[in-house]
Amino acid sequence: MQYTYTAWAPTTYPPLPKIVTVKSKLSSAKTQIPIRYSAHEYSNNNDKININDDADDGRKFALPYHVKNITSTSNPFVKHCLKLRQSSSYRHSHGSALVVGTTPIREIYNFNRSLRERTVRMDCLLLLDKVEVPEGLDNISTHTVRVGSVVMKKLSGVQSSESIEAIALMKIPTSFFSIDVNQKEVDCRSWFPSIHRILVLDGIQDPGNLGTLLRTAMAFKWGGVFLLPGCCDPFNEKALRASRGACFQLPIVSGSWYHLEVLKDEFQMKLLAGHAGGNEEPRPVLQLSQELVDSFAGVPLCLVMGSEGRGLSEESQRVCELVTIPMQGEFESLNVSVAGGIFLYMLQPKTQRFI
Repeated sequence: MQYTYTAWAPTTYPPLPKIVTVKSKLSSAKTQIPIRYSAHEYSNNNDKININDDADDGRKFALPYHVKNITSTSNPFVKHCLKLRQSSSYRHSHGSALVVGTTPIREIYNFNRSLRERTVRMDCLLLLDKVEVPEGLDNISTHTVRVGSVVMKKLSGVQSSESIEAIALMKIPTSFFSIDVNQKEVDCRSWFPSIHRILVLDGIQDPGNLGTLLRTAMAFKWGGVFLLPGCCDPFNEKALRASRGACFQLPIVSGSWYHLEVLKDEFQMKLLAGHAGGNEEPRPVLQLSQELVDSFAGVPLCLVMGSEGRGLSEESQRVCELVTIPMQGEFESLNVSVAGGIFLYMLQPKTQRFI
């Protein structure tokens, strides 16, 4: 089966308004109007609200708290959630994303509870009708709505919804920063609580690979992830599925090479880049080894991993020390998520690694 992936170019998304901004048809001025819906408008057979496929219509959807059951895919809230799953621009303009599956929801919830300052807010928990509340989610104090199997299948995006019992509508975490490429004044000290090990992704367009790398970085206690231009949205449904919700737990910054250079200079970080190797490289390529890893033990570093098709960008190859994984086989290179996993394991903080 062939998939087509659309690259998500990191940009700055509009800040979330506390009240909704709706453009007036009578003038270019913007009128701030809180949009609310009555119980009748949220009835299962109502289909009055049109959600444009190409742009956010400016409305902020808030499900009335007294709504406890939804059985129709024509429900406006269901259509809103579906658009959150399908559209990156809609997702970021509303500052919300869908998390599908009990396990990632539970992991995000438990992680958030362990923090002194919470970074994630769950707005709504959708549970499959007539099933018991999954273990670990029974103490969640959030608006819970029962949905029919048709609605669950529609929102989950999987062929069989039998194994999907829960979907959560969550705010994009406060640990996610998206920086405008033209912004020059930045406070890089607020991006990552720990900068000893930062994973940098350079044009990773496959959401499965990006999600796997996020999950691996989380497992090996890396301090965060920096997304260079050309990466897909970490809150993409496939990336979320592959990461098991790691994008809600790991600090992520989306910016340009300029911003990465600011981070490097501020903390005197070394830039390493995973390289496929080869005999025609004009620059020396180091081989990953225990001796090399030990030499970086006390050095804060950024590990750059390039895209699946093009490999490292010219900028990455120019400014980074290139490191390759020695292989006895005849393959030229490894899948980026496999290679990244090896690098992340070997270069993880020394106190975390064991063999």
